[in-house]
Amino acid sequence: MNVALGGTFDPVHDGHRALFERAFELGDLTVGLTADELAPETRHTDRYVRPFAERKRDLEAELAPLADEHDREYEIRELTEPTGIAVEPSFDALIVSPETQSGGERVNEIREQKGLPSLRIEVVDHVPAEDGDRISSTRIVRGEIDRHGNRTPEREGRGTAPPDAE
Repeated sequence: MNVALGGTFDPVHDGHRALFERAFELGDLTVGLTADELAPETRHTDRYVRPFAERKRDLEAELAPLADEHDREYEIRELTEPTGIAVEPSFDALIVSPETQSGGERVNEIREQKGLPSLRIEVVDHVPAEDGDRISSTRIVRGEIDRHGNRTPEREGRGTAPPDAE
């Protein structure tokens, strides 16, 4: 099975790892990594996003051992459109998070218009952080938690900020 997944992945965290794990359980993975121009448009918050080359390097470091563990292939491609690679005929499944499920449904609408079969949409739940809120790149960048969802020392004892959509 050929599986697609898209995102900004800045920084990569355990929530992303759950997406990757599910993808590799299903088949070989192609990750659409948002281009520098697209990344700010796909964010639900205004924050700095590292350059594509840096994000790709970190993503490869995360994917390579998982691919080996599952005996799967993977490819990282630059994503220049929000619906991106998933509208291509070679894919069978799309991995999404709860907040990107509607985007997956939009991909299937586009595929239908092109006469392509619908993708199997696999929704992977969020991974909770130590404080019960979900792990997100924005929370990591803000210094609230680390990539594993642990509270950072400077935030111990403080309340948490409201979670942002990722």
